[in-house]
Amino acid sequence: METGPGFCERASCQMRNRVLSHPYASSLARAGVQQQVVEESSQRIALSFSRLGLEGYGGLAEDFPVNVQAQVSEVAGDPLGARPSTFLAPQLSMHQLMLLASVCLSSLPAALSIYQKATGGPAPTPRMQYLLEPLQEVVHTQRGATVTLPCVLRARPPHYQVKWSKVEPAELLESVILVTSGAQHKTYGQLGGRARLRRGHRNDASLTIAGVALEDEGRYRCQLVNGLEDESLSLTLMLDGVVFPYQTSQGRYRFNYFEAKQACEEQDSRLATYQQLYKAWTEGLDWCNAGWILDGTVHYPIINPREPCGGRLLLPGVRTYGAKDKRKDRFDAFCFTSAVRGQVNFLRGHLSFKEAGQACRNQGATIAKVGQLYSAWKFSQLDRCDGGWLADGSVRYPITTPRTRCGGLPDPGVRSFGFPNKEQRTYGTYCFSVK
Repeated sequence: METGPGFCERASCQMRNRVLSHPYASSLARAGVQQQVVEESSQRIALSFSRLGLEGYGGLAEDFPVNVQAQVSEVAGDPLGARPSTFLAPQLSMHQLMLLASVCLSSLPAALSIYQKATGGPAPTPRMQYLLEPLQEVVHTQRGATVTLPCVLRARPPHYQVKWSKVEPAELLESVILVTSGAQHKTYGQLGGRARLRRGHRNDASLTIAGVALEDEGRYRCQLVNGLEDESLSLTLMLDGVVFPYQTSQGRYRFNYFEAKQACEEQDSRLATYQQLYKAWTEGLDWCNAGWILDGTVHYPIINPREPCGGRLLLPGVRTYGAKDKRKDRFDAFCFTSAVRGQVNFLRGHLSFKEAGQACRNQGATIAKVGQLYSAWKFSQLDRCDGGWLADGSVRYPITTPRTRCGGLPDPGVRSFGFPNKEQRTYGTYCFSVK
C-alpha cells in the first residue's frame, strides 16, 4: 500500500511525511545523514539517523545509528526535533551526540542561529576510586598547635605509596614531607621532623603536624601512587592570626621585597598572603601606605577613602600596585602573626630603650617584639593605655576597648608613637615570657 502524502490517513503517517519532507531534511541528505522511520503508531513515531564513512572518528563503526523518539503530537508542532531534550535516547553517547550535532549544523542554512541556555559549570571531576574526598578542604589552626590533615583510603591497592607534600606556588616548588607504603614511612625536610602519620586505622594516611609554625600555612597534597591510577587530593592549612603594617625607623618605603621579608621575621611574623590581607581589610584594617606581601605583589587596604590615599572617588578595597621588582622597588611590609605560647606584660617606669631591655631581663623575660604585642592584643585581649618600648625601638600600646583618653580613635588596635630617641626616659616597656 502506498504511503505518500496523498494516501496517508493515520496521524503517525502524516507526521512521518512531514518530518521526511521537512526543508532541513535535504540539508541532512547533502551532509550524508540518512533518516529512516523505524517505528510508527498512532501515538509515537521513531526515526533513525545515520551517516556513513565515519571510521576515522575515535574508532567508531562506519555506520552508527542514533535513534530518537517523540510523541506524535510533539512532532506535529515541532518537526525535526526543535526540542532536542525530548528526543534524546538513553543509548546516545556524548561522543555520538557531538558528532551528529557537528554534521547537522555544518549543513544548515547560514541564516539559522541556535541558542542554548547554559546548564552549569564544567563537567565534574571523576570520582576517586581509592581516596576518600574530605568533607572540608580548609583546616584551621593556630601557631604552636598540633593539627591533622585528613587523607583516608576507601580501600588499599595491592601495591601503593602515599606521598604527602607541601605546594609552594610562589616558588613553583612542591616539597615532599612524608612517603609511606602502609607498613613503613619516611619523612623529609624540616617539616618532616614535626610530621607523622595519624594511623587511626589501617586505611588512615592522615598527616599530623606538631608545633605548627607560621611557615606551615599553605596548600598540601596527599597523593596515592598506584601505577597508572594515581589519585591526589589537596588541603589548605590556614592559621588564625592578625595582619599589621610595618615600616622602618627611617620612614616609609624603605624595604625591597627581601628586606621586608626579613623585617617581618625579625618581629616574630612573616609576610602576609593576599588572602590574609583581604581578610584583615574586611575586619577593619585601613592603611594608606603600600606594602609587600608574600607573593611579591604590593597592595594597601582602604576602609575610608580620602585624598592622600587615591582620592575620595575610589571605592574602599584592597588596592594594588601589582607585581614589582623585588630588588629595586621599595615599599612598606604587611606582616602576619598568629597566637604565641607566651605572655606579654607591661612594666611601668620612665625607661630608656636600653633600660627597658634590662628591666625585662630582670623579670626573666625579653623585650617584646611587634608581632608578639599584636598577638597578645588579638588573642589575649591585652588592653593598656601606656606606651612601652618594643624590640625594634618603637613605642606602642594595645587597645581593645577604645576610649577618649587612649588616643581617641574609635576602633580597637595597636597604637604607635613611632620611633622616639632611644635615650628618652618617658615610657615603660612590654616584656615577653614563655609560658
